[in-house]
Amino acid sequence: MADMFHLKRSVLIYLDRSGGLQKLTEDCKPFNDPQQNAVVVFRFCIDVNPSDVIEVDSELGDYVLHHPLQATTLFQSVCFLAIKTLSLIESIHTECQVNIILKWTHLPPFSDYTLDLATFPRTYCCMRPILMEGLAIAITRVTKYTRGARFVCSNDGCTFSSGFHHIRVHAPGATESATMRNDFTCMTCSSPLKEDIQFRVLGDKQLVELIHVNALKVLGVHQQSSLRYQSITLFLRDELCNTMSIGQLYRVIGIPAHVHQWPSITWSVEANSVQPVELQYPHDINAKFKELLKAAGGSPWRFSAIVAHCLAVHVAPPGLFNTLRLTLLLSLVQTRGDANNRSHLDLLVSTGDTVIVERLMRYSLSLSCRGVRHEGSGEMFASLSHDEHGVGTAKIHAGSALLASGGICMLGDLSGFKKDKLDSIESVLESRAVSVFIPGKKYGEDVDQQLSFPVLCSFWALVDSTHSSRRAYDAVLGAPEMGPVSPQLGASFGLIVKCKEHTREHAVLSQAVHILQQAMQPGIRLYPSLVDLSTQDYKELVAYAQSLQVDLSPAAQKMIRGYYKASCRVRPQIHGSKMSAASIKLLISLAEAHCKLSLRNEVREEDAVIAVLLCENSVTLKHEASALVIPPDAVSPGDLGESGLLRRDKALDEFHQNILRFIYTYAPGADAYITEE
Repeated sequence: MADMFHLKRSVLIYLDRSGGLQKLTEDCKPFNDPQQNAVVVFRFCIDVNPSDVIEVDSELGDYVLHHPLQATTLFQSVCFLAIKTLSLIESIHTECQVNIILKWTHLPPFSDYTLDLATFPRTYCCMRPILMEGLAIAITRVTKYTRGARFVCSNDGCTFSSGFHHIRVHAPGATESATMRNDFTCMTCSSPLKEDIQFRVLGDKQLVELIHVNALKVLGVHQQSSLRYQSITLFLRDELCNTMSIGQLYRVIGIPAHVHQWPSITWSVEANSVQPVELQYPHDINAKFKELLKAAGGSPWRFSAIVAHCLAVHVAPPGLFNTLRLTLLLSLVQTRGDANNRSHLDLLVSTGDTVIVERLMRYSLSLSCRGVRHEGSGEMFASLSHDEHGVGTAKIHAGSALLASGGICMLGDLSGFKKDKLDSIESVLESRAVSVFIPGKKYGEDVDQQLSFPVLCSFWALVDSTHSSRRAYDAVLGAPEMGPVSPQLGASFGLIVKCKEHTREHAVLSQAVHILQQAMQPGIRLYPSLVDLSTQDYKELVAYAQSLQVDLSPAAQKMIRGYYKASCRVRPQIHGSKMSAASIKLLISLAEAHCKLSLRNEVREEDAVIAVLLCENSVTLKHEASALVIPPDAVSPGDLGESGLLRRDKALDEFHQNILRFIYTYAPGADAYITEE
């Protein structure tokens, strides 16, 4: 008794120092509302900082970290005494009416308090708080559970036939049947207890499947068939419901428990607190890129050209698909891994050599913080199943696009996709959301429900331009260059790239020589004249560029606005088709991406030149050429020599002047903000 009194005294000291008593006073005020008279269980959440608790009392700190149920009982007793002493709630009568939920702010940074979802054994473990990190891959709808209930003695002559002496509240790991059993007996007369149904308290419940983030490597480029990852079930209750989204990474403090559902026992975790995991970006670039920046000689275009030229030289020889290499890097740096960042740059590639293009895409996918390659046998967006816990409500499973949140989803060759899949892709690209229809009768609900989930990834896809399609399209986009892709689907992608080399025979020969050299001289640098950049170097560059915050300069803004206005005016005159409003977003996104790839913080007019060049090439596939003259092979140099880079700079300078003339000629009022040079 002396020890219990000492522990309760320590609890009171901690609550006083941490502000818990003041918070308890504020939380009690709503319960004094006359409309709250029917409340039988009073629920309070108390934030507990284990470090501060240990400073007050080490024994109490041990209870909080290793015996949470006993610690909850101590806090319950102290809180009830405070409520009665201070007359905070008039309608409270017994201590068992106080339902205390301890919320751990953090746990000690030791391995005993951490659970690795990739290696843990599902064996018996103590019911104490642990910390885990994982990816949410499935989530259920919010359903109801019994938070607490009042029981009374069935013997009318017993003193416990009235009052609030028998209160049942939910405990971690308990099922509905465990909380609401019908075999309770009175502590005084041993008569059966019956529930007073009017005092039952309901709460919200939601289930989430959590898995180690490395499980995405199985869906990425380097498939590890020898490894198997298994998810765990996480229970979210009350205020934690709807705090987790599919495809996002979270840090969770929870209490593991064995849930008994006869005849099976399942291992699950009762979540106590949930925090999203923020990606850590590098604060600087390595020495190789610093030397490249210095060697660029102040040119706003050379650094990005060199980096793109040297990308994936072990996959395909340099000089092939340089435009594609640049656009892949632009899409990577423009797609942030933050949950709240919705920047993206979708890419559709039309090519006659799908093998090389797909290999380049697969390599570039490995540079993303999260890259998922969609397999034909898997689900692209979302799927439904019955939840095996509780009442069998609907569980929404994440598809490839939702799993790639904050990264890249590679769809592959669209030529083999059926029409319904292509229509789904078009709908998602336009709305940037996935809609899931849940039939009520099938999943135990009275009404149907439709949920929507945001799509926070960029899409990469390719189409075989030599693929013959039976569909006939009126627009140019449906011509043989785009194969089976409809004009509407092609327009939904932000950027369309037409990969064409000077001659197909030259491309095939270059690739064949490249493969033979790799086979005959493994480990030898095939192209000594190129900068030696490894995959890890590119990963660091992409991560650093993603973290840059860029601002649009007035000059770049004027050029983008002028080009858009001029294009909207000149194209209807020629072809009767108008550029969409999404084109202005594409221009800004491309200019920002090139600015990031060039490791600058301000989007300059030169970045807008690259954006206009790529956008004009893309729009030309939709509406044919405009009055703007595009120089041949101006995106990337044929070689990295000084003469090659100088010729590229001159070509882009000339194109810069062509853009200004184009804007001045066709944009209404362009003379007000564009100076003729």
